[in-house]
Amino acid sequence: MRLRITHRTEYSYDAPVSYALQRIRLVPSSGPTQTVRSWALRIEGAREEVHFSDQFANDTRLVSVEGAPQMIAIEASGEVETLDKAGVYGKHYGFAPLWLFLRETPLTAPGEGIRALIRTLGEGTEIERLHRLMETVRDRIDYRPGSTSAETVAEEALSLGTGVCQDHSHVFIAASRLLGLPARYVSGYLMMDGVSEQAASHAWAEAHVAGLGWVSFDAANGISPDERYVRVATGRDYRDAMPVSGIRVGQGQEQLAVSITVTQQ
Repeated sequence: MRLRITHRTEYSYDAPVSYALQRIRLVPSSGPTQTVRSWALRIEGAREEVHFSDQFANDTRLVSVEGAPQMIAIEASGEVETLDKAGVYGKHYGFAPLWLFLRETPLTAPGEGIRALIRTLGEGTEIERLHRLMETVRDRIDYRPGSTSAETVAEEALSLGTGVCQDHSHVFIAASRLLGLPARYVSGYLMMDGVSEQAASHAWAEAHVAGLGWVSFDAANGISPDERYVRVATGRDYRDAMPVSGIRVGQGQEQLAVSITVTQQ
């Protein structure tokens, strides 16, 4: 499947920005499940300082703002050809060793709720238990935009019983690590049925299974990612893979506008 994606993020301020530095992870790479046919990254109101591949092999840019601009726009767009591999991404590569994905982070630290959750999974192969875990997380956390924030931790989301794809992914990751399996967060895009315009990018999780490598699970939708998914960045949790992050110096109020379209070509 060939997918066309446009992702535009605009930051506007009511006063000049003294200084800002933003880290951008918005450029996908070709791999086992996708081939990037074309991609462009356009930045208005800021200048690119550094371009590098981070420890998780994510294409990463640092851009800075200083002085007059009161609007910053970042637009990523292009076409990606995807394959359905039944959720199997495959072999691990990159600078980060597999054992790093066994370590908890502040966003994925398990509590008694997640420990109790894995006790309900029963016996079976690793793949069987991971699929049951995905279904259980989906059942326990209702998708409800606005009910959590980027700072919500996995245990809190499970306790609330509501959240977004970020929360489903963090709970799945925390539980997978308790099962002794390396797990990571994936940020990217999903072409949704009957919807081309979206308000946010998507996220899912992967667990590393012996003999298969990385296997993807989208607990928010209860499926393993197929050809409708485009992956952009990975990491231990949301903070490692978030599309745009940064710091800002100044007293001006910030307004954020995001528009995303994902269509089949």
